[in-house]
Amino acid sequence: MDIVRSLVLFGLAALAEIGGAWLIWQGWRENRGLWWIAAGVIALGLYGFVATFQPDPNFGRILAAYGGVFVAGSLAWAVVVDRFRPDRWDLAGAALCLAGVAVIMYAPRGDAG
Repeated sequence: MDIVRSLVLFGLAALAEIGGAWLIWQGWRENRGLWWIAAGVIALGLYGFVATFQPDPNFGRILAAYGGVFVAGSLAWAVVVDRFRPDRWDLAGAALCLAGVAVIMYAPRGDAG
């Protein structure tokens, strides 16, 4: 159950961070205005808060693993929202990152960590 909870939290964190950064990008680079930027700032703040609900108590481990989620999530966001077409190297890189997430977060550990 902790793994499912962790995966859901990683997904929520990715939506908040990537969505927040995208909103700021749209507000500034695409001249959509301050409301878009403000919404992005709020979403980025939510991202920071979501990570605190991860079952693992180690901030460094969670943030390191989230880096891999961010890579794959950014490509997925680009496909869905921006109609980006990743090539095989993008997909291979994202798969490697997600494998790293699995090792960092879910490998069996003894008491020593």
